[in-house]
Amino acid sequence: MSLIKSISGIRGTIGGNEGDNLSCIDVVRFTSAYAQFLRNTYPEGKRLVVVGRDARVSGPMVSDLVCATLCGMGFDVVNIGMATTPTTELAVTGEGALGGIIITASHNPAQWNALKLLGPKGEFLDKAEGEEVLRIAASNEIEFSTWVELGHIEHNDTYDRRHIDAVLALPLVDVEAIRKANLRVAIDAVNSVGGNIMPRLLRALGVAEVIEINCEATGRFAHTPEPIPENLKMTAEVIKEKHADVGLVVDPDVDRLAIIMENGEMFVEEYTLVSVADYVLTHTPGNTVSNLSSSRALRDVTLKHQGCNYSAAAVGEVNVVAEMKRTGAVIGGEGNGGVIYPELHYGRDALVGAALFLSLLAKSGKKVSELKKQYPQYVITKDKIQLTLEMDIDAILARVKEKFAGEKVTDIDGVKIDFPDGWVHLRRSNTEPIIRIYSEAQSAERANELAANVKNQL
Repeated sequence: MSLIKSISGIRGTIGGNEGDNLSCIDVVRFTSAYAQFLRNTYPEGKRLVVVGRDARVSGPMVSDLVCATLCGMGFDVVNIGMATTPTTELAVTGEGALGGIIITASHNPAQWNALKLLGPKGEFLDKAEGEEVLRIAASNEIEFSTWVELGHIEHNDTYDRRHIDAVLALPLVDVEAIRKANLRVAIDAVNSVGGNIMPRLLRALGVAEVIEINCEATGRFAHTPEPIPENLKMTAEVIKEKHADVGLVVDPDVDRLAIIMENGEMFVEEYTLVSVADYVLTHTPGNTVSNLSSSRALRDVTLKHQGCNYSAAAVGEVNVVAEMKRTGAVIGGEGNGGVIYPELHYGRDALVGAALFLSLLAKSGKKVSELKKQYPQYVITKDKIQLTLEMDIDAILARVKEKFAGEKVTDIDGVKIDFPDGWVHLRRSNTEPIIRIYSEAQSAERANELAANVKNQL
């Protein structure tokens, strides 16, 4: 059982003991601390917070606690019900709210849930703001409102439609090209909120046939929810059997998009951003950003476009967004299938990723497997080490830095070692009690070799 507090929010397993898991008491504590933070930070602002959730079985219970606590802190609530993370982000700005709470543990298994905290721009709190919320939660500074100041709850179910309409209105989303291409598109929504919105989006985009896989929003995930190859074997078989032109897979809160090719093979989640960025840069040249654990392929594709530059940020959406704003990037995201397109908003958004990719596919006249061949070919391998109480992570990372001091070492987020023919990145996870080990080279064998060389120093 776990409770993890990081830039990715307050995340834990449901039930168990207070402070060790995401118990009811912890939900109330961190929600009230967040409300107190908003009250302190924006004393003149409209006391309004948007709340949305994914389809997890624990979602209604957690949502009721969150909404009641916000009212107890004197905040009005716009409850948009089951909604994607990017939809909730858009709702914050749409309502002119001070912030938002997204109730989702993203790709984590069904026993997990989380509070993801947004500011008034519909963007995640930064590190300093998140730390202030945690400080308040540990203090005696939370002041609940009197009976005359209690907030009220309004339910609003219009934001799915507004989100779809906003995607359709983007100049680079070519509905006519998609319609003419007569595409058969499969969508696996892993039994969460994607099942409510992704088929609607695909039909609105002009997809000829939508093949729905695990689109009942029950919260009982048909497979491990993280959209990575080992979890998508059954989905790939269905895509082959149904003769789909492409398969799309989202995670439970729909901020990540994985693609499966017409032959049932993985496009690989890293190449979601690579392909979409190439399409965007072809029409609107500019800079790109991804995180340190993302493929070199984005760098290579970016530099192919004249006058365009690439930069890397620490892992975490808030860090990528900060770097995108600093560099004026026109497209960015994370290699886990997270596409951030500022033309719509600064948040990972599988809806905009899908719309841009289908526009690219339709206009290319190619199969997805043919598209894949035109991009730089890299292979990322992923490993992890379970954290234990006796582990000194700082000492481990310092040892690695010392051992590979002769290589290019980046330490803004764990330790990344760039070798001439690949890289290895070690970092503490923001969402699980593990050390992540990512490595990349032009073959899986070489990537594994580089990773093993580094792991031997741990």
